[in-house]
Amino acid sequence: MGGGVYCITMTDSDCRSWFSAADLLTHDANAPVALIGAPLGLGSITPGKCDLAPATLRAALKRMSVYDLETETDLSALRVFDAGNVDVEQAQPAEALAPIVARMRPLLGAYKLTMLIGGNNAITRPAVHALDPTLQRIGLLTLDAHFDLRDTDCGLTNGNPIQALLEDGMPGAHIAQIGLLPFANTKKAHEKAKAAGIYVATAAACRAQGLAAIAENALARLAAKCDVIHVDFDIDVIERHAMPGAPGARPGGVAVQDFLDATRLICAHPKVKSVDLTEFDPSLDVAAISALTAARWACEVLAGYLKR
Repeated sequence: MGGGVYCITMTDSDCRSWFSAADLLTHDANAPVALIGAPLGLGSITPGKCDLAPATLRAALKRMSVYDLETETDLSALRVFDAGNVDVEQAQPAEALAPIVARMRPLLGAYKLTMLIGGNNAITRPAVHALDPTLQRIGLLTLDAHFDLRDTDCGLTNGNPIQALLEDGMPGAHIAQIGLLPFANTKKAHEKAKAAGIYVATAAACRAQGLAAIAENALARLAAKCDVIHVDFDIDVIERHAMPGAPGARPGGVAVQDFLDATRLICAHPKVKSVDLTEFDPSLDVAAISALTAARWACEVLAGYLKR
């Protein structure tokens, strides 16, 4: 037999086709998990192009495999209903509430887990409203460098969705915020969190105890009080050098692997009904570092879901 390179003729040959995480997306509504984009860019304290994130994440999924060799987790049999995007590109945060709620609510009723891809962090408020209009049954876990407790007297922004939810009537004891950074928040915001009874874990606590362990404890606290949980993954919680596409990221944030490990653990929890990814601005990215991290996050969400 002569030497050289040859190609196996099987239809599933790796040299003929690449089954990527993007191939998990389907228009078949019978899938167990749903994904919807909310390309909200207006209302950001730091103007940018977070509205590009849903399309960028979907494209980056093409570069992700569906197999985790470390845990032998195989996503290939899972399908994710891609519900497209909510039309909020030109909307301010206050205007985006109704359309996001209207599009998300049917998905939350039909799917075991719904992934909302932002967009800036202002999408978290409508996501919570969509899951529980009363705001009394729901728990909210945020992985974020910031409290997002800025005052609302100048309007809604990506800097005050948690403050807006408190004003809407959500109990502070139903909120847990982890990964918060020094010199990225104000004393006033910290005092608000304390007064509201919000569970707070700083980035230092997450380093000392492990982000996944902190997240597990926060979920246990929320699950004891709440029927369902929404999780806000603000990608600026990650160390800035590893997340150039997040305008709010700062030095001292959590490590990427810790973020990914926590994501899988969180999404394995049976009360986690919806998650969002926010504050990814593809226009700031370098060498697709942030885009690939966002795509890997999506894979970890699905791997966590499969552990239920």
